[in-house]
Amino acid sequence: MITTAPGEDRAPALALVNTRRVAADDLATPALAASWLSSHGLTAAVADAAALSRLTDLRAAVRELLAALAEGGAPKATAVETVNASARADGAALALTWHDGPSSAWHSTRPGSLDAAVAALARNAIEVVSGEFGPLIRPCEAHGCIRYFLREHARRRWCSTTCGDRVRAARHQRLVVEQREGSR
Repeated sequence: MITTAPGEDRAPALALVNTRRVAADDLATPALAASWLSSHGLTAAVADAAALSRLTDLRAAVRELLAALAEGGAPKATAVETVNASARADGAALALTWHDGPSSAWHSTRPGSLDAAVAALARNAIEVVSGEFGPLIRPCEAHGCIRYFLREHARRRWCSTTCGDRVRAARHQRLVVEQREGSR
């Protein structure tokens, strides 16, 4: 079972980036991509390779944004344009709702379409990198891990307990080997 990285529940764009791991890709096929979208409340058909490519291209662009943010640099202009173009993919508008008070949310003119799903993910990516989560984005420090997470605790270094356990086990193994070599 794959554990979610801290922040994925609040930032679908972060979850999108983390669909690609060293040994797995949750968006490897159109069916897997449609399933992933559905599990994140974005019902959209991913009918063919072209549709899948739109989603994986967005994932790569958002990963570029998160990497630049975490490193304190600037992303490639093509990544910014990909995210901006994706955010404009559907005819969405900010709409006001009034239940227990005023609130706003984006509403697509094409709900359930791939355009709506891609646009929602791109808009979330823009909100993540430019909003309150931006300074908290960090890459996992475990060797071989390529996931990102929200670092909300100063001591957190890994995206999951699994990665943390691997790092601690490797450190312990190095100490054992060093002790054996030192006693010879």
